[in-house]
Amino acid sequence: MADVMMPQLGETVTEGTITQWFKNVGDTVAMDEILLEISTDKVDSELPSPVAGVLTEVLAAEGDVVEVGQVLCRVQDASEGVAPAPADAAEPKATNVPEPVAEVPPPRAPSTAPPAPPSPPPSTSESFAVKEVTIDGVILSPVVRRLVRDNALDVSQIVGTGIGGRITRADVEAIIQANTDSLPSAASTVADEPTPPVPAPPAPTPTVPVPTGVALSERDQVVPLNNVRKRTAEHMLMSKATSPHVLTAMEVDYERVEQVRKKHSVAWKAEEGFSLTYLPFITRAVADALREFPHLNASFGGDHLIVHDTINMAVAVDIDFEGLLAPVVKQVEGKRLRQIAREIKDVADRTRTKQLTPDDLSGGTFTLTNAGQYGTMMQFPIINQPQVAILSTDGVKRKPVVVTDEFGNESIAIHSVGVLALAWDHRAFDGAYAAAFLSSIQAILESRDWEAEIN
Repeated sequence: MADVMMPQLGETVTEGTITQWFKNVGDTVAMDEILLEISTDKVDSELPSPVAGVLTEVLAAEGDVVEVGQVLCRVQDASEGVAPAPADAAEPKATNVPEPVAEVPPPRAPSTAPPAPPSPPPSTSESFAVKEVTIDGVILSPVVRRLVRDNALDVSQIVGTGIGGRITRADVEAIIQANTDSLPSAASTVADEPTPPVPAPPAPTPTVPVPTGVALSERDQVVPLNNVRKRTAEHMLMSKATSPHVLTAMEVDYERVEQVRKKHSVAWKAEEGFSLTYLPFITRAVADALREFPHLNASFGGDHLIVHDTINMAVAVDIDFEGLLAPVVKQVEGKRLRQIAREIKDVADRTRTKQLTPDDLSGGTFTLTNAGQYGTMMQFPIINQPQVAILSTDGVKRKPVVVTDEFGNESIAIHSVGVLALAWDHRAFDGAYAAAFLSSIQAILESRDWEAEIN
């Protein structure tokens, strides 16, 4: 029997939330087949089975917060033979909840009637099901579904505190407890008189914190924050409170880059399987400029600056407008443009398909965020702590510019132009250093022989 435990998904990660089970008790699983998905403040990870066999026991339900090292389920190794699954295997075991004490019935006169036949055992699908079920448009786990059904609750009146606003077992149990507390006590009933049935009170109307001066109407929608959104909010607030943010921006003429992109776009797409964008060129230029201005490739540690020798470029990736993650392309220094482009594409794809590992999100020394695909003019990004700077690559557009020929003659031409916006921590250096860094990136992008770089 193999215990599947909550793994250590990063140095600072101590717990995670189960967002989805992919297997039910009784299902056959192959080695490395995905059993469940776990969400932490760092990454969403899929947990595979360590052995081939049968899932015999599930010990935590969707929406449960589990600690590192906690047993989540058990898989019977196929080489050991499959033992029958316990009848209550699908019931996630709640922690710190006392077992109910059975009441002793009063003695009764003997009866000559034959005993009633035992109730049939619950069906396999009812006992072992782990898949979600929808009731009135609300997705519920089996445990939550049964609690709602047995207590005749209205799911539309229950506010979910789980991932994505899902209703958890704790949410339902809180409603049940509130209803129980409102019932009359046994002492208030008249002896020897039947107590009339007391109808269950309606579930309390969910309350939502409303900002001062804002009226909440019946048609307004309350949207719970998902785990990534919550962690992003916490990190951004902490960053703004930690670093004195300054914005320095500079316009860049991308015409040399654009000419190479046009010339090689078709062949590149055929060879690599993805389009050649501006981002690899910018990343290559930033890496070279960081060598010249190393205090931007640094982290703050108390009252000192840690200047990193290796350049690990974190690249912000949007997840269907639900949040941002910044996977890291390691050791960018010395890599040529084609390799950089491949690695950026790889981490971006794995971010969107939830295949990142905790290592993919650790060790970043400088961050790029790319809003330019939406045609932004300029944005002021927030520093990815404990780094000291983040660069926004904004939209590139065709614009008239003044160009000077080799004889000093000026003329008007149409070039591809965009803005690079650098947010930086004023504790680490001053404005002149930040501006010189941006000027270095500008010079590299505008003057390098990118034709030679791409071959």
